[in-house]
Amino acid sequence: MSATTSETTRGVLFGLAAYIMWGCFPLFFALFQDVPAYEVLIHRIIWSSVFLAGVICVLRRWQPVRAAFANPRKLWRVLGCAILIATNWGIYIYAVETRHVLQASLGYFLTPLVNVGLGMLVLRERMERLQGVAVGLASIGILIQLVLLGSLPWITLVLAMTFGTYGLLRKQVELDGLSGLFVETLLLLPVGVLALGWLSHLELSHFAVALRPTVLLIASGIITALPLLAFAGAARRLRLATVGFLMYINPSLQFFIALFIFNEPLSEIQLLSFVLIWTALLLYSWSSWTSHRTATA
Repeated sequence: MSATTSETTRGVLFGLAAYIMWGCFPLFFALFQDVPAYEVLIHRIIWSSVFLAGVICVLRRWQPVRAAFANPRKLWRVLGCAILIATNWGIYIYAVETRHVLQASLGYFLTPLVNVGLGMLVLRERMERLQGVAVGLASIGILIQLVLLGSLPWITLVLAMTFGTYGLLRKQVELDGLSGLFVETLLLLPVGVLALGWLSHLELSHFAVALRPTVLLIASGIITALPLLAFAGAARRLRLATVGFLMYINPSLQFFIALFIFNEPLSEIQLLSFVLIWTALLLYSWSSWTSHRTATA
């Protein structure tokens, strides 16, 4: 086996590991039965910072972190990323705890199309015709739920918009995935520590009260960082088109977990909405693939 083929294989394995871990997140966060979503979020921030600091020490990657804090003006974008990703984490945990995982999976299916829309509106990127059709189909899928079900799928929209906007800002930050997430959690760490102190003062904290929630809360930081490390290994070895294809593993797993493990109801209208968004994703993927082939021809 050639060195290139071996690296590609390793990249695919890293990518599969990352997206399967992300896809199985509902199974982990469902274990926090009596811990409110905001408290899980607080500990996810704190223990992610601690675990990532250890990883950066082992890998000796402090230079990008020091460079980021040496230029405070550029930290505003990182702070924006931190607020967006924290909001995304919090809403996602809430979605799992309240058994709205179908809405969450739909949000991550929708994210690539939100990226296309934001790229056109904010960065003035040109949208391919098929991509425009895809965004239109996805919009119809959301409108169907709004009009026929009489309710806005706000979890879906908030997850898609926060993660899509996070990706847009993240492109403008000169930090790799590991260093970027560490700096983001460091910026949120003082708020997390103060919030934990406030909960403890009010005797509302579940940390250090019983073994099970304490271990789970600490583990939330490790669980957050592990797929990121695997994804970094995949991104270095694979083409962007391959990484984009693997990305759909995450919301697909969440969809099946919601349907077959959590037994969440799926109405015909919701199914129609999903089908429209899946069709939109197929068109988007086809457009991206053909554009990539044309560019590399």
